[in-house]
Amino acid sequence: MPVPIRRLVVASIMCCALLAGSTAHAAPQHTVRGAATVAVTDPTPSPSTTAEKRRFAKTRFVADAALAAGATYQWIVKPYRAGKFKKGAHGRRVALVKGALAGAFTYNRLKAAVRNAKADPALSKALAPLNAGIESLKQLPSKLRKGNTDDTVSSYNDVINKVKEAGKSAGAEVKDKVPSASQLTGS
Repeated sequence: MPVPIRRLVVASIMCCALLAGSTAHAAPQHTVRGAATVAVTDPTPSPSTTAEKRRFAKTRFVADAALAAGATYQWIVKPYRAGKFKKGAHGRRVALVKGALAGAFTYNRLKAAVRNAKADPALSKALAPLNAGIESLKQLPSKLRKGNTDDTVSSYNDVINKVKEAGKSAGAEVKDKVPSASQLTGS
């Protein structure tokens, strides 16, 4: 299928413009003859104001916490309630592997949510008491793999519910969002 000449011309012009723009900005040092070398740096522009950074931090907090809540519900709480973690249950091994992956993913996303919450004073204040609970989740995937499911599932569920409540109290309501399998495995 031949490509129209107009598309080729536009694509080549765009490539040249991007290349020229990136090489023109790549040389920030200027020298003066007979004088010491003077480095001239461009002032780094702030991409947004402080209020916008806080708003984006709150949005990113909600996204990270929602993914953590969705993974916990989909791959830990639901299989537990269905009895998939019990010895002799059909599909137990797969459920435990998915649960352990979801546990590690949940811990990772909750840590990211806490980092984002630090930029917003209300969220930071609301999440401060939950840091110890989030840190305790670090050990739970290995417990889940070993079969200690009752306490593990309740711990995940409790921490997720507390994070949701803290977000809601700070004006950032968190709703479950189930991550895709590629997000869960990190590939």
